[in-house]
Amino acid sequence: MEIWINPACSKCRGALTLLDAEGADYTVRRYLEDVPSPEEIRAVLDRLGLEPWDITRTQEAAAKELGLKEWPREAGSRERWIAALSEHPKLIQRPIITAEDGTAVVARSEEAVRDALGRGVRSRDRAVRAGGGAAPS
Repeated sequence: MEIWINPACSKCRGALTLLDAEGADYTVRRYLEDVPSPEEIRAVLDRLGLEPWDITRTQEAAAKELGLKEWPREAGSRERWIAALSEHPKLIQRPIITAEDGTAVVARSEEAVRDALGRGVRSRDRAVRAGGGAAPS
């Protein structure tokens, strides 16, 4: 199980606290430092069953500068949206948990985190990508 976080985000910190309380085995990906490639974003979107505009933070300054609210939300524009998410990772909704069963959830609520936990294996071991050290509690 991997969780994409921004450590400054209270929803991300809450998700990590719940994962720790449940003894989940997970890897932390600080996606602002370890920016996902377009291929990784496509893979996560497939796991989520969502489109890129569904996980885009349209109120961010970068979204406004790009005029994302005006971009078409259709198959022909999908790659443009994915490129924007990769080039401006702050636009990616967070936290995202990729579960062991091949699915993923946008874990902005305790219910969503518990849903992801129900799909994964539990253990006390965890790792951190980008930045080293232990996962924040």
